[in-house]
Amino acid sequence: MRQNLATAREAFGGALMVVVKAGAYGHGLEEIAKALATEQLAFFGVANVGEARRIAGAGVSTPIYLLGATWAEEREEIVARNWVPCISSMAEAEHFNRLAAAKGKCLKVHLAVDTGMGRGGFLAEHLKVQIGELDGLKNLEIEGIGSHLPSADEDEDFTQGQFRDFRALVDVLGGTERFKWRHLSNSAGLLGYEQGICNLSRPGLMLYGVSPFPGFQERLATVMTLKSRVTLVRTLPAGHGISYGRQFVTERPTRVATIGIGYGDGYPRHVSGKGGEVWIRNRRFPILGRITMDQIMIDVTAADEIQEGDEVEMFGPHLPVAEVAEKAETIVWEIFTGITPRVLRCYKA
Repeated sequence: MRQNLATAREAFGGALMVVVKAGAYGHGLEEIAKALATEQLAFFGVANVGEARRIAGAGVSTPIYLLGATWAEEREEIVARNWVPCISSMAEAEHFNRLAAAKGKCLKVHLAVDTGMGRGGFLAEHLKVQIGELDGLKNLEIEGIGSHLPSADEDEDFTQGQFRDFRALVDVLGGTERFKWRHLSNSAGLLGYEQGICNLSRPGLMLYGVSPFPGFQERLATVMTLKSRVTLVRTLPAGHGISYGRQFVTERPTRVATIGIGYGDGYPRHVSGKGGEVWIRNRRFPILGRITMDQIMIDVTAADEIQEGDEVEMFGPHLPVAEVAEKAETIVWEIFTGITPRVLRCYKA
């Protein structure tokens, strides 16, 4: 992961907010935050107050930025702990201002701008009108402004337009001197576009070893490897069904290995019948039948050496997670964040 962080720094050249929401994309929130706490990051980006609490509880002092809107009931804690919220409305700003005034402090905040994501933030035309009111909230320090790219890996023309619109808005609001932090890019934005006035980027996926653009993949190192073990090896006769629904029936005597992992662990059931494979002893082996909650069956007829206890790579350096996501007709983000708590996480420095 540190190698991928170095790649992000080289590609961007500015400050970084490492996105660690959703349990650091399934990798383990506290462990990743502690591992990167000495990397001189501008922020850790989290989705909500619960994640912010977990980072703070791990003893990490890197500033915490809340990427999403917050409940009114959560804001007093945000003010008390000096977490940095993004503001999407005057109502939010006024409430944070009152809470900060009550505690006799000035809370750092960022303005969120909706340049096309449609998920939150001020519309640009509204912000131009309301900026005077926001400046009048004396217990808020507007230190940053940011937006989000919804299709940087799919629609270059639209994304270039977002960069232009963001620049134009910042200019109208007072220019680059007006905001300490100016941020727009996720991993795809960081890797694929000139950053213009932005001096902060928010990489997520690329730090976990997956590039949104295939051409950059060789510059990144695999971070997560999902492993299991062979629990049973048997030879089944021709005409024998494998797994629920008898989706697969053997046509010949078949040596079948059972692996102790399934969709209950987060391996996607939708890989069933799609040509999914696993990696054992430097070879690929095909998945047979439907993936069950706790177990998967594979064909090891061609490998007499496979035995109980053998380590199995479900995805990792030999079998890319992007391949698994494609067969499951989903995205890598969902695969990573879907790995369930019962899967043991092991960390190597």
